[in-house]
Amino acid sequence: MANAWLSAEGGLKCSPGLRAPIAQRAFTLMELIITATVLLILASAVVPMATNGIKRQKELELLRDLREMRMAIDGYKLAVDQQRIKPPPPENMGYPESLEVLVEGAQASGSLSGKIRFLRRVPVDPFTGRPEWGLRSINDEAKSTSWGGGNIFDVYSLAKGSGMNNIAYSDW
Repeated sequence: MANAWLSAEGGLKCSPGLRAPIAQRAFTLMELIITATVLLILASAVVPMATNGIKRQKELELLRDLREMRMAIDGYKLAVDQQRIKPPPPENMGYPESLEVLVEGAQASGSLSGKIRFLRRVPVDPFTGRPEWGLRSINDEAKSTSWGGGNIFDVYSLAKGSGMNNIAYSDW
């Protein structure tokens, strides 16, 4: 190191234009601690946003599934009222006996082999991971959690907990 010399303070100095020795080019411990702290603060803000994003996506899927099944139930009732399909037993008041009837289809009126389907499949509840839903018949109370049987007037989620809007999933 012909172009380096010791300074009066005892440190190693370099000629202008030359690189400093490795020891003088490294980060200080304080700089590393500050950088790590900033990264931890940023990461701590991202994790809750990602978690909320996943929950929000499941809630949107739940809303779509409930809407799809309720529209299928209403479509079945309308088809019975318009006599486009063979009606269910009179005690069902025009509503389907099960969700499977909506998937398998109902016999079209005036046709021996034609069926009208209202659902492609029974959707999977995004929170329980199963295609199982709470059912209400026309005779059940609006907030009932036990199905009276006979017909399906409404569906609800069996998932425990509440949404980001603080309403229980079973009340959606």
